[in-house]
Amino acid sequence: MPRRQARPEAPPGRALQSPRSDAVGCGVDANAAAAQLRRVPFDRERLRQHAAALAARGVFLGTSSWKYEGWLGQLYTPERYAWRGRVATSRFQRECLREYAEVFKTVCVDAAYYDFPRAESLQRLADAVPEDFQFGFKVTDAITIKKFPNLDRFGDRAGKPNPDFLNADLFATAFLHPCETIRPRVGVLIFEFSRFWPSDYAQGREFVAELESFLAKLPAGWPYAVELRNRHWLRPEYFACLARHRVAHVFNSWEAMPPVSEQMALPGSRTHPELVVARFLLRPGRRYEEAVKMFEPYASVKDPNPEARAAGAALIAEGLAANAGADQSGGARRRTFIFVNNRMEGNALETIEAMIAAVDPERLASGVQARW
Repeated sequence: MPRRQARPEAPPGRALQSPRSDAVGCGVDANAAAAQLRRVPFDRERLRQHAAALAARGVFLGTSSWKYEGWLGQLYTPERYAWRGRVATSRFQRECLREYAEVFKTVCVDAAYYDFPRAESLQRLADAVPEDFQFGFKVTDAITIKKFPNLDRFGDRAGKPNPDFLNADLFATAFLHPCETIRPRVGVLIFEFSRFWPSDYAQGREFVAELESFLAKLPAGWPYAVELRNRHWLRPEYFACLARHRVAHVFNSWEAMPPVSEQMALPGSRTHPELVVARFLLRPGRRYEEAVKMFEPYASVKDPNPEARAAGAALIAEGLAANAGADQSGGARRRTFIFVNNRMEGNALETIEAMIAAVDPERLASGVQARW
């Protein structure tokens, strides 16, 4: 039977190593972070102000998806979705993005991974947010899956090779073309590659060769990023391939991936001088199903992760510092996107607040240092 491919947003594992202060950089001491496991009280207005100020300086913080009823009373106002004294789920699902965008300036649209977007659906998203809002989209898996997993949603295709794997023409027509209608709102397009197995590629360089050919065929001018789930493929050849095509590597916290701080420490990992992307999805070593069981309905943080918080703070500080230097020199500004999933700690809102709290408030304007 063909091996099942790891589902998107689920983790392969190893024990979390002791965090290293030299791995995260930008003045963040992850060992000190481990000692600071106090819960940061959630303050919606404070988060709104910080998110807006950071976005104005090129650092966008947001969550992976947004339709979580566990955030009612925290991010969302129950009365806005009430019908006969109760929250109407359909109204909440349909309208909550508008309230989400009152606080955040970006969100990762995970739904695009499962089906090609339609122009009218994208326009509805754009109509619900202000003009300075930036969407992150996961590219549809019809482009990024090499062999269809044995899952019901793939029907007769389950277990079979995907004839459209890395099909640049299909991507351009079925994904990019609908996005043209909201192009100013597109912050980053993420090609998420689930873990490959030896039956897919004997060696990582085989994948890099195919990726090189694919990236060379993509229409220019769009903000592309690649998320890889094979830890041993994070090698100079892979980073060099992305750099040649001005494509960002997505620093991702996932089951079988090294912590984000370790990825940040790899030479050449900043593959695009004007785009940095990170997704904090799962604690390394924890399976997706375990995280769902532990954390639903995602109303509060249940398992603080000091390494992830420190890495997020370091990325914030790094992005601010890069743009402070660019403003002084007249160079190009960097855009940093940091997306946090509820399954990282239990509540993405509080995780983001903790990351921001690790950046010295007095230095947020200049962005030269972070602290715990």
